[in-house]
Amino acid sequence: MASSAAQTQPDRKKPEEPLWPTYSWRTHVQSADTRLLYITNVDQANAAVEDLSRGPMGFDLEWRPNYVKGQVENPVALVQLANENTILLIQISQMTPLLEDPSVVKAGVGIQGDSRKLYNDWGISMRNCVDLSLLARSVDNARWKGRYANPIGLARLVETYEQLSLPKGKVQRSNWEAAPLSPMQQDYAANDAHSGLIVFERLSAMAQAMSPAPKRAYFSFDAINGTLLHTSSAARVPWMAANPEYDPGPPPPPRPPREPRAEFLVSNGASYGGDGQSVRPPRQRGRGAGSAGRGTRR
Repeated sequence: MASSAAQTQPDRKKPEEPLWPTYSWRTHVQSADTRLLYITNVDQANAAVEDLSRGPMGFDLEWRPNYVKGQVENPVALVQLANENTILLIQISQMTPLLEDPSVVKAGVGIQGDSRKLYNDWGISMRNCVDLSLLARSVDNARWKGRYANPIGLARLVETYEQLSLPKGKVQRSNWEAAPLSPMQQDYAANDAHSGLIVFERLSAMAQAMSPAPKRAYFSFDAINGTLLHTSSAARVPWMAANPEYDPGPPPPPRPPREPRAEFLVSNGASYGGDGQSVRPPRQRGRGAGSAGRGTRR
């Protein structure tokens, strides 16, 4: 009877196959000399940061997740940086000079929240941050509609502009405080930072082809002491995600009004079922004969 028992088992939905090949920094690098450096030593980290060429960088953070609702969020455990020839995964370091360098772009999805968290956890500020969602909406408005500040996931950007899949999976919520990180964790972290750099370069090329190009203030900011500020102002002018040239498209249609339930309508104190027949209300418990004359509390 094993076959009949198997027939009674509910069908398990198979995971959908990705539409595009999987993204990997190892096959998507622009230079054969690109290297991945996973560093847990402060001196080595500082030396690696000093050796980085000062160009645009993909940026991301990881921290150990909480599995109990309401727990305080764990501090940043890993900083990921990627340029054209180096990907850095750093668990312990003093990265303030690089992150505060205004000549180095740090591009990422969700970088507004990441920059605040980095300051709250470690007291580190960041300059010249680029939000890839806002950059995409600014240079490719015909594709992206809706509220300007609505985030666009990195995986979706990679699929759109590189025709590659950026899977997340369980490793995203793994223990990023583990020492050492597993090879799977290292690849995941490297892919996030490196794909952010690739998407930034793609969108930057689109911006340069526009006339006029969108203003950097629409998608770029400094995060000083946890506060988002305009990059172009010497004064501390607060920054927020806004682009007056952005077209959000038509608003979504209004929701249709909810219709009353046909199976239970109430009229003049009488209840009727869906067939129009009167339905006797349920009998109230806990009332004796002496309660018949009591009024209703309003």
